[in-house]
Amino acid sequence: MAVAPGVPVPRTPWKAVVGGSIGNMVEWYDWFAYASFATYFAAAFFPDGNATAQLLNTAGIFAVGFFMRPVGGWLLGRYADRKGRKAALALTVTLMSVSALLIAVAPTYAQVGYFGAVVLLVARMLQGLSVGGEYAASATYLTEASHPRRRGFSSSFQYVSMTIGQLIGLGLLMVLQRTLSDDALHSWGWRVPFVVGAAGAAVVFYIRRGLLETEAYEEESGEGRRGTIRLLLEHKREFALVMALTMGGTVAYYTYTTYLTKKLSVPQVDV
Repeated sequence: MAVAPGVPVPRTPWKAVVGGSIGNMVEWYDWFAYASFATYFAAAFFPDGNATAQLLNTAGIFAVGFFMRPVGGWLLGRYADRKGRKAALALTVTLMSVSALLIAVAPTYAQVGYFGAVVLLVARMLQGLSVGGEYAASATYLTEASHPRRRGFSSSFQYVSMTIGQLIGLGLLMVLQRTLSDDALHSWGWRVPFVVGAAGAAVVFYIRRGLLETEAYEEESGEGRRGTIRLLLEHKREFALVMALTMGGTVAYYTYTTYLTKKLSVPQVDV
């Protein structure tokens, strides 16, 4: 297939798509695993009493991750511009592996009081940084590493892999609900998905080490770049419009993917 003069041709487009997508899948699996299993570990980190209060406290920590996502997008986006897309993708999956491992080994309230909740909070903040950086870095990598005539198709795998990651998390939840007792799930079974997530992120880190840097980045790495704040100020209307559209879609998305799954999977808990 002929390529327009001056347009860089990707070296291994399908390897890039797989490397970028599978990491994105694991990242979002870990992100949604927290929401899917929150009803089982909420009581582990907060005092006995009102189950709804325990779940709301856990949901509050879940919300902290959303405040960290734009911070992660900005920080790791700048890192990707300076060190390369490959380096940024390796860093995001490392952060996710560490955060999943922290949740998997976090001590309970009965063992150390509120320190366990602090560990959960730190892990969730790392998840927010990781997902924020992953979303931007993987979209950029998939676009730059793909064939010039298939960039829309290749970058679509970012959203596909995100949804697959959530479905895998829900699938694991159903398997554990079928194979473990309710007591076992509340006692230790909720840690299983985070162990799986940490191991999966470690595997993805190994895969991403073998990725090639995009030619687009290598050609532009020496050029000057305008700062993020300056760009936002220059495009205030577009920034506000995109943010408003994203907020509307996000609220609807998490209503049926997060709230309803809790209501349907554990109907006895009033959320």
